[in-house]
Amino acid sequence: MELFAFDDVYLGRLRSGDFRTEQHFVSYFTQLIQLKLRSRVPSSEVVEELRQEIFVRVFAVLRGQEGIRDARRLGAFVNSVCNNVLLEHYRSSSRTTPLNPDEGEVEIPDQKADVLGTLISGQIAMRVREVLEGLSERDRRLLKAVFFEELDKDEVCRDFQVDRGYLRVLLHRAKQAFKSQFSKGMESGTPASGGPG
Repeated sequence: MELFAFDDVYLGRLRSGDFRTEQHFVSYFTQLIQLKLRSRVPSSEVVEELRQEIFVRVFAVLRGQEGIRDARRLGAFVNSVCNNVLLEHYRSSSRTTPLNPDEGEVEIPDQKADVLGTLISGQIAMRVREVLEGLSERDRRLLKAVFFEELDKDEVCRDFQVDRGYLRVLLHRAKQAFKSQFSKGMESGTPASGGPG
């Protein structure tokens, strides 16, 4: 892989959200991150989750008030974020014990919960629509295309003019934005139909 020389112009475009620069950045560092993660994480699904988390954190810092000011530090910064995410993954996986289906531990559905779920499903559907309307147009279109219309990922890539790697990043960001808005409304007790009163 050919090393890229980052400069202040590139960093400025990245910080301002230039689409092509973001695409290049994600594509370039995806190769390096995957090399590192694959040698340390056995599951390709977990590798992908960690890769997305790394980019979410990197972009959050890049766009933040402090941000990265020296373009030459980009590689080292991405590497340190990758190390931190890996450490957190190791810590959390060492604290959780996976359920072993061979031991006969089967969760029995709670009928009361099922009835309650049926009663509130209408409210949740309304809340989902509200949250979607509050998202940026790109996030809304992306979530609808992938989760509601269940379009083929290649078709979504063509519509949004991105490659698969960058689609994952956009999708992860859109899901994070949705989760954040959805849980805010639930915590504050916002009515499903009326918004804040």
